[in-house]
Amino acid sequence: MKILKIEFVIFLMLLMVTLAYSYFHNEKEDIAYNESENPQLVVLGIAQDAGYPQINCKKTCCHNLWDDVGKRKLVSCIGVKDPATKKAWLIDATPDIKDQLNTLLKDDYTLEGIFLTHAHMGHYTGLMELGREAMGANSIPVYVMPKMKTYLETNGPWSQLVKLKNIILIPISDKQEIVLAEDLKIIPFIVPHRDEFSETVGYKITSSDKSSLFIPDIDKWNKWDRDVKEEITKVDYALLDGTFYRNGEIWGRDISEIPHPFIEESMAIFDKLDSEQREKIIFIHLNHTNPLLDRNSQESKDFKNKSYQVAQEGQIIDL
Repeated sequence: MKILKIEFVIFLMLLMVTLAYSYFHNEKEDIAYNESENPQLVVLGIAQDAGYPQINCKKTCCHNLWDDVGKRKLVSCIGVKDPATKKAWLIDATPDIKDQLNTLLKDDYTLEGIFLTHAHMGHYTGLMELGREAMGANSIPVYVMPKMKTYLETNGPWSQLVKLKNIILIPISDKQEIVLAEDLKIIPFIVPHRDEFSETVGYKITSSDKSSLFIPDIDKWNKWDRDVKEEITKVDYALLDGTFYRNGEIWGRDISEIPHPFIEESMAIFDKLDSEQREKIIFIHLNHTNPLLDRNSQESKDFKNKSYQVAQEGQIIDL
């Protein structure tokens, strides 16, 4: 009888270990990994410009992350990969660029260029890592809109990167198609955002089979000169601004000074789409206060019942 009790205890312990492994192993259960030879998008970061946790945050949203590095999230960024040529491109140069490039360039990929969306902290300051104090890069193409080009050329320390030819600025313009490879193109398009130093663009990335939108920052969908619902129907995936979940989410700050479409607002718009269209939508660029970063929050539980997704670091999207 005593032996049976011991065996039962061992069984319970093994069951608990198995369940725990299953829980943590499935922490990124929505991620679709594959070894396709088609062009791919790779999600390299999902957090707002200042990352997760955010500097000086002692609130419950960040409190447990300071001592738990495994739960931290890198700043919003995606990569584009062409397995046929082993070439890769980065969209945005974040403060986490060294980790993101390390992921993007595995398996002998080469960095062919960096596309910038705009001149806010989390989207271009990683360029400093390409300078003489760090990588000492040689003529990396950096694709920029006109105001962004002038800003980088005329303000230090960025101007030094240009002078030393660590980077080569490649002008782009609204709706101008850039051919990356035989079966891979990218198109920038202007979106309304706080443009203190540069324009703000989103990108449409296309192959012969599929296409995706990438709009990590926009003020409000109704300020855009396009109908976002219609644009979603034209693509296979849409990685969209999910900075804040709702109004009043941040403390002691005037949220009107940092406008973004709240996810609650976005869902009210996107709920008019059918389920097939809603399944294309992947929210990215989440602020540290966004409850969707906590998989155990009530908002995350409710969100699972909808057709939308939250981007996951390491997620691969097949084009």
